[in-house]
Amino acid sequence: MNKLTLHQLRCFDAVVSQGSFQAAADQLCRSQPTVFAAVKSLEAQVGVSLLDRSSYRVKVTDAGRSFHERTRVFLQEYGKLENHVTQLSMGAEAELRIVIGDLCPLTKTLSLLRRFFDGCPGTRLHLHFEAISGPWERLNDGDADLIFHHVDTANPGLEYIDLQSVKLLPVVAPSFLSFPVTDAISPEQMRDYVQCVIRDTATHSQPRDYYVMDGARSWTVSDQLMKKEIILQGMGWGHMPDFLIENDLRKGSLISIKGKYLQGGQIRLVAARNRNIPHGPVAQLLWHYIEEQAIHAVNRHIH
Repeated sequence: MNKLTLHQLRCFDAVVSQGSFQAAADQLCRSQPTVFAAVKSLEAQVGVSLLDRSSYRVKVTDAGRSFHERTRVFLQEYGKLENHVTQLSMGAEAELRIVIGDLCPLTKTLSLLRRFFDGCPGTRLHLHFEAISGPWERLNDGDADLIFHHVDTANPGLEYIDLQSVKLLPVVAPSFLSFPVTDAISPEQMRDYVQCVIRDTATHSQPRDYYVMDGARSWTVSDQLMKKEIILQGMGWGHMPDFLIENDLRKGSLISIKGKYLQGGQIRLVAARNRNIPHGPVAQLLWHYIEEQAIHAVNRHIH
């Protein structure tokens, strides 16, 4: 068998997907005789009939169907290779370093990144998860090209894209407290109960903590999912992001104790990067993609 050509395979794939030689020719911007000849020479080379031409509309034979499955996979991989070559010729970055903060909706953020990086197979993604000051430290140290976290939006050295608001609610498991839940629960009442807090992953920045009760016992964990599970098990209480506990509040497996004294809080989640360093073509494309997705999210919310 002589070597198959990319032209033959593309013509065959187009005929199968479009259902006719003319439609395939229109899709490929070729003449109908050219497409017909390419498929006919392909059949001659493989030694089997790939298409049944006995009726007005061509049909795929059993052998043609099996051959087309492999052809489709090959053409998809070849398309990725072409994209990779294009990116390399543009000077595309070999890798990008992205940090996701502890208050970021993980499923939504990873879905956004997957959709983008599906089209950038030549760029390796280094993904890190950090808490409290960790994302800021990585960005300031030049160890991250982009972070998803809350930032000081007045910092002139940063540029950011506003993504969403995240509420932080103090919650407990049912029967965790020995007194009734009211909107007047005081810090003094909570001091006898274990508070679950997130560990700051920064290594050399000034340590920070949020909503930590002075004088209270505390358990420190590395991530929000572990913290949530500890609270669900009645092993402690703490502040949780609203998107992570909506179902639990609705089902009653967690109870909010937000009130006059324990007010919780709210942060603006953003995508942020250092504006004082150059960003490569893939980083720029990602930035514009995040901007577009943020605009679409606002428009969906409005309508």
